Amino acid sequence: MTLRLRSKSVWRTDLPVFLATLLLCALSLLISFFGFIGAAALVFSPVFWAFGIAAQVGPFTPKSVQETLLAVPAGIALGAVTVSSLTGVSLLRDLLLRVFSRSRDSDLLAKLEELRSSRASLTAAFEIERQRIERDLHDGAQQELVAVVMRLGMLETAADDQERTVQLARQAQAHAERALERLRETVRDIHPRELSDLGLIAAVRELAARSPLRVELTSNGDDSQLSSPTATAVYFTVSEALTNIAKHAGVGTAQIDMQCAKTGVKVRVRDDGAGGARIDAGSGLAGLRERMRSVGGDLEILSPAGGGTEVAASAPSQPPW
Repeated sequence: MTLRLRSKSVWRTDLPVFLATLLLCALSLLISFFGFIGAAALVFSPVFWAFGIAAQVGPFTPKSVQETLLAVPAGIALGAVTVSSLTGVSLLRDLLLRVFSRSRDSDLLAKLEELRSSRASLTAAFEIERQRIERDLHDGAQQELVAVVMRLGMLETAADDQERTVQLARQAQAHAERALERLRETVRDIHPRELSDLGLIAAVRELAARSPLRVELTSNGDDSQLSSPTATAVYFTVSEALTNIAKHAGVGTAQIDMQCAKTGVKVRVRDDGAGGARIDAGSGLAGLRERMRSVGGDLEILSPAGGGTEVAASAPSQPPW
């Protein structure tokens, strides 16, 4: 109820519609009560007169049989006027409903268009991420495993040369270790273990330690109340921001400011580089923004040319769904 009362549509649409409907319903009740009762009294005025009753309707009181007979068509006319009046009130109620709902319809259409755009952006972002994982596996672990297979095959031909056999075995072991490390890096990029085991702050601290940049991390608050979807979205936002700084900013330092609370989390990643970053459709930043919006948050970029870049993200502790 509290969330509903905070919604603008309640005060802009629902409340005016309710008040207008309430007033028009009261008017319809009055028209029906006095109109139909008056019409019935006029139509049956001769019957009432036969029983010695002069049926008074407003200022009209019959004083003879002739007047009661003349009251019958007047009663029929009053009934027709009552029905027409009720029809007019109904049409007025529908008109007011359309007028008050017009702004709401535009809001719904805008939200629908935003939902379509968000779905398209998420689809493009997921496709980019899938291609990145495929490329990492192909250029990383797969190449190392191919080298291992080749070295193991060469061991068969070098069975009589002990020194050559040892050399090939060591090379195969080195390639296998590199393949394992590449696989660990790929898995970490999909979902880091530190995030699940230790929480968001510890995972970001580990991320900063692995970064080629000199990262200054400031964090406060408790991240234990953050849901897994929210923590994951914020983590990958920070990761992508650091990657972009290392690739494009032309500087070797970055600052991370993260604030965690029971209600949500806010994080800012800043650098003093070249600036000029933009959220373009299908880009990594666009995918991150849609990821943040999917958990009820948002992402903003402040990146004037030559003035550095600031990535600001915020999200509630629990997604709205």
